[in-house]
Amino acid sequence: MKYPLLLLLISCTVLTACDDSAVLDKFVPIADHAWKYDEPVSVEAHIADRRPYRIYLNLRHTPDYRYSNIFMRITFPEQGGKDTTERVELTLATPDGRWLGSGTGNLYTHQQLIKDQFVFPDTGQFIFKIEQNMRENPLSEISDVGLRIVPVE
Repeated sequence: MKYPLLLLLISCTVLTACDDSAVLDKFVPIADHAWKYDEPVSVEAHIADRRPYRIYLNLRHTPDYRYSNIFMRITFPEQGGKDTTERVELTLATPDGRWLGSGTGNLYTHQQLIKDQFVFPDTGQFIFKIEQNMRENPLSEISDVGLRIVPVE
């Protein structure tokens, strides 16, 4: 009786993993959990078609992160070869100090929609640049940062 249950569990896991339509879901580790101004994170995405995409910001931090939010500057590829840089705030905790992200072990994971209908200027490889934009340098207790890009259905 154990084997049919195990087979069902494996099948559900495989089917759930195959259902994800993301073209990118990446976390880039931050060395020593200390993110410096002059060490932006680069994330490369391959885009196969010119449809709208949702872009999410991925972030992981430890429970010892000192702030309830984080500001970042994100450089997006745009039309005409010009890139656009935007300042984005990600709220990480409630006013009473409870973390909003999902906790796994000693890390909290956050994912926030930052672009709802983003259309890339063409198909191919695109590089996003993510910089921390807080007053503290280096910014302690940030574990990973990245992006998730999903086509709009």
